[in-house]
Amino acid sequence: MITGFSIRTGLRVLAAGCAIGVLAGLGAHLAPAKADTAPPAAFNAPQPPVIMPAPSTLQTDGSAFALPAKWQVIWQSPPTPLLSRATQRFANRMSVVAGQAVSVESAEKDKDTFSLHIQYAHEASFPAPTMREDYTLDVKPDGITLTAQGPAGVLHGLASIVQLVRREAAGPVMAQAHIEDSPRFAWRGLMLDVSRHFMSIPTIQRQLDAMEMVKLNVLHLHLSDGAAFRVESRHYPRLQKISSHGQYYTQAEIRNLVQYAAERGIRIVPEFDTPGHSFAMLLAYPQYASVLPMNTTDRAEINRAALDPTNPATYSFVRGLYAEMSALFPDPVFHIGGDEVVAKQWTLTPRIAHYMQAHHFATPADLQASFTNRVAQMLKADGKTVMGWDEVLAASVPPHTIIESWRGPANTAKAAEAGLPVVISGPYYLDRLLPASAYYETDPLDIRKDAAEAQAAAQTTGPGGTIPPPTDTKPEAPIPPLTKQQKTLILGAEGALWTEVVDEDMLDARLWPRMAAVAERFWSIPQNCVPQTLYGRLAVTQDKLNLLGLKSQEDADALLDRLAAGETQAPHVLLSAVSPIRNYAHNHEFLQIRHKQTATEQDLNTPSDIASPDSFEAEKFNAEAIAFVNGKVVLKPELERQLTIWADNDAAFNQVAARHAALTPALAASARLAALARAGLAALGAERTPGWREQARQTLDAARKEIAASSSIHVVTNTPQPAGDLIQRIVPGVDALVAHEGTLTLLP
Repeated sequence: MITGFSIRTGLRVLAAGCAIGVLAGLGAHLAPAKADTAPPAAFNAPQPPVIMPAPSTLQTDGSAFALPAKWQVIWQSPPTPLLSRATQRFANRMSVVAGQAVSVESAEKDKDTFSLHIQYAHEASFPAPTMREDYTLDVKPDGITLTAQGPAGVLHGLASIVQLVRREAAGPVMAQAHIEDSPRFAWRGLMLDVSRHFMSIPTIQRQLDAMEMVKLNVLHLHLSDGAAFRVESRHYPRLQKISSHGQYYTQAEIRNLVQYAAERGIRIVPEFDTPGHSFAMLLAYPQYASVLPMNTTDRAEINRAALDPTNPATYSFVRGLYAEMSALFPDPVFHIGGDEVVAKQWTLTPRIAHYMQAHHFATPADLQASFTNRVAQMLKADGKTVMGWDEVLAASVPPHTIIESWRGPANTAKAAEAGLPVVISGPYYLDRLLPASAYYETDPLDIRKDAAEAQAAAQTTGPGGTIPPPTDTKPEAPIPPLTKQQKTLILGAEGALWTEVVDEDMLDARLWPRMAAVAERFWSIPQNCVPQTLYGRLAVTQDKLNLLGLKSQEDADALLDRLAAGETQAPHVLLSAVSPIRNYAHNHEFLQIRHKQTATEQDLNTPSDIASPDSFEAEKFNAEAIAFVNGKVVLKPELERQLTIWADNDAAFNQVAARHAALTPALAASARLAALARAGLAALGAERTPGWREQARQTLDAARKEIAASSSIHVVTNTPQPAGDLIQRIVPGVDALVAHEGTLTLLP
């Protein structure tokens, strides 16, 4: 299938708004944690209960009571069929989390049965952009009261109750608590690209289930691009016959998926990208292309193909297609894309250049604005509000157009200054393969920016696009803070996953647990987003999500078994301490296009495709190493135990790799991990050899250099990457041990 790399996904990173240093978030997870793994004490283990996202107010004394096996729901307000089904889903989840059957029935009050009282206000339309999501919970041994402003609040309250349950030696218990909760932002989304790699309906449903648990409420589906068009069209059947490569959603499947999401309080916002990124559409209907004949062999050109906005027939095509697709998706918002229109598609086409001159369009942006306005009027007739990427701001756009800001805070500010609603996604591009901590440290309203990276991002679109080296950039004037009125225009934010190098078998592990951390940023007030406690709470949350159906661990294990059938122990140990390179360095097709080489589709069957951006084991080690050098000498045996495992693993990994060639790209990473582990052991006083300090420093310097090679897009495009596309995650801990060797202050 065609999965050409988009300038958009490769370079949106430039303005993500998170100034991440070379070592930022190094203590995060690589191989997803086992469902029964408890966070260790030095790992900032949270005190129960753990509810993620953090509620606005949580009052608890830490006490808990035995979980009743039989519940009755007392509806103070008559339940809708949707809410009745929600309580059955709640019962199933409670049974799974508790490890024993929990029945939940709607009934009149029985004094001998544990009661869940639910009161809520009905809403005429649900789910909707204006749905009310506040809820209050009182959880006591004699019953629970859930009061919500609307159906969404009921769903959120039920999700929080599930998170109050934990297993103890004597059986499952529920924490006593009083919770008052409401979301910070109304739009809390996940953008999922299903164009470049198709994701089946059950896989998407699995993400919706997890989204409900962490109170996300928008699934933005990127359904067409250069790679493929993914929805059945009865008006334009060549779209699925030719442009889907045999993988698309039928209209019945879309309707069922929309209903499945709605049952969980989640809106589905579709995106069909125009006028750029339209190769898949134009492959089926080339008569609407700007440039003919179309280049069907150059993977870079495939992503630049654009509709011809000067052809009246183009608008008939778009009108018919968008009307058909609008009818499938009842949400009032319809995303038209609008990003990365390559200017030369129009300026170097004589008939289009002549049209621009005759109609006084000074720039391609002006021509695109005309296209956007005409399309917006079409969609307005269907009751839709247009949403587009922030490129549409280059010229006037219709009032109320929702701007999705991906190229940095300057575009967020520009949209807000124009009085337009904004959804922010730039800082939350999960395909950058940064750890959860890196995304978590950026608040959606932060007006922070890496000036060089953002300036480069703005220069990547247009005719060809170039990436200037950092030395070519000039310091930018600081962006003034958003005014109080402008902040009201920020609807919320989205985590985004573009899938050039993510297939269906990798999806769960590439989304979770990082999406749970992002969800907290979108729901919780800033003072409740505490980085120091993130990983402990994230471990608990990931355990529950895995129990409830996520396949991140299962899929990672299956992929690893594919590489080394029956001999996965040594590779698993390696993956516990390394992660894939960052900032699109792992996307080889992007680098091939960047260096004007022939781009080839990437094999997604390497250790770096299994390695996760977050490692609870590495995070644990780093935290314990730092605690040790600060005087917690009781941790020394555990540090020595873990370092010994990593040091000894290299020999075992080499033996396995000799029998399984797919592991050979990771040999260098395995050797580097062993060298780091031996440096840490020497710092602790074990296995010292002459010159060990100098060797340790050299090893650390080499590991830092490998990490630095993917620290930014500028560096990525001009720097060789480490063998196997893997970087070391235990550098902070080893560095602390080596730097403080011999200078410990012992604590009593």
